[in-house]
Amino acid sequence: MKIFYAIQATGNGHISRAMQLYPYLQKFGTVDFFMSGNNASLKIDLPVKYKSDGCSLHYSKCGGLNYWNIAKNIRPIQMFKDASSLPLKNYDVVINDFDSITSLACKLQKVHSVQFGHQASFASKLTPRPEKKSLMGEIILKHYAPSPQYIGLHFEKYDSFILPPIIKDEIIQAEPKDLKHITVYLPSFQKDCLEKAFNKRSEINFHWFLNDVKLKHTIGNITYYPVNQKQFNQSLINCHGVITGGGFETPAEALYLRKKILSIPIRNHYEQECNAAALKKMGVPVVYEVGDNFDLIIENWLNKDTLTPNILANTVPDTLQFLFDTYNSN
Repeated sequence: MKIFYAIQATGNGHISRAMQLYPYLQKFGTVDFFMSGNNASLKIDLPVKYKSDGCSLHYSKCGGLNYWNIAKNIRPIQMFKDASSLPLKNYDVVINDFDSITSLACKLQKVHSVQFGHQASFASKLTPRPEKKSLMGEIILKHYAPSPQYIGLHFEKYDSFILPPIIKDEIIQAEPKDLKHITVYLPSFQKDCLEKAFNKRSEINFHWFLNDVKLKHTIGNITYYPVNQKQFNQSLINCHGVITGGGFETPAEALYLRKKILSIPIRNHYEQECNAAALKKMGVPVVYEVGDNFDLIIENWLNKDTLTPNILANTVPDTLQFLFDTYNSN
């Protein structure tokens, strides 16, 4: 069986999931990956056969999206050419992790596909949304990468086609410890937006993972790390708590490890606002604005006893078997 797997590389989570799935996918056949977008900073250990600049996210300085930079870097004519040139008819199965070019290619070439991943869960109206829904956000979730089939991943089973998160083997097999540090991963924030707040909490050691850090180094109570999956996994496994955005993979892994979480969704990023709504329902603290009092927010978060919800890990072989059975039934 020949498998085409499209990865939306607007962040590291999609790539991390694909790397976790790859050894299992190989048991079903040969896999070629298509990488769309250029926001990822992880080292990619996958057979990427096709690439496109696609649509990438750009951030403002302190925790928001920069829509002007996003818009000016979109190349619709090139995206159409990329979609037309993908040889999808050479593949038996097309798996799409929320990539618009692959979705367009399937439409142009009349090829069946399944959208598989976190964003697929939003095909259900039962998946949590914020109190104030965004019309534009809903349109993007529905029409950015449409597919005739959806298999979603989320914190809880909100609908029949939604499955538990895919947790990395290293996380599942770990024996978590509490070495008292706080793991920080907030890719939409630049260093000087948060550094003062972390320095004010001099009694706390922070492990801060940043895209522009090349070598691990420590200054005061902050250890700066490059975005490296192995180092991040170890920091997360042994942390007291994690401060992260409103993404999916990192909160899911932290929940699985029963770690304290403080979520700061990217401003005006509707999917992250939806994830934050789901986390709030589970009792996870969420902060929507980071200002001069962020050090006090951290202090209150650490001092407050909160129940850490328990979530399941995905059974990857069973999930992939379900995916291929569902795909082949159409």
